[in-house]
Amino acid sequence: MFNPSQEDVRRFFCAAHQKAQNNAPMEAIEVLAAQWIEEHPEYLADLADADAAVARVYDGQGGQSNPFLHLSMHLSISEQCSIDQPRGIRQAIELLTHKRNSLHEAHHAAMDCLGRMLWEAQSSGRTPDGDSYVACVQRHATRD
Repeated sequence: MFNPSQEDVRRFFCAAHQKAQNNAPMEAIEVLAAQWIEEHPEYLADLADADAAVARVYDGQGGQSNPFLHLSMHLSISEQCSIDQPRGIRQAIELLTHKRNSLHEAHHAAMDCLGRMLWEAQSSGRTPDGDSYVACVQRHATRD
């Protein structure tokens, strides 16, 4: 199983951003990362210097989110949809995208569900419950 360190993740996103800026050859996952980075211009300063990014502490003070966590969640949801794992997530995200008229906004809603699922799994010491995660995304797609 792939288990990158915090430093690996931060350097990956910084490198993907740099490659995109320089029109350098990119791996498919880097292209996907660069597309999500493009959706978040507010993170460009954080991605400009990999060494500074590695050293920075994102503790939520002052309301600032962790751009690397946020972008990682976008990548995770994209990958989950590409293989429909957990089963049903692709359809749930498609429905939510249609409802919100935006894949980006659908991802943001799904992040609440993904974060909740991971928090509950960590708190209880159990494996993540993919069914509850998909059900949460489906609820977002059907309410309002």
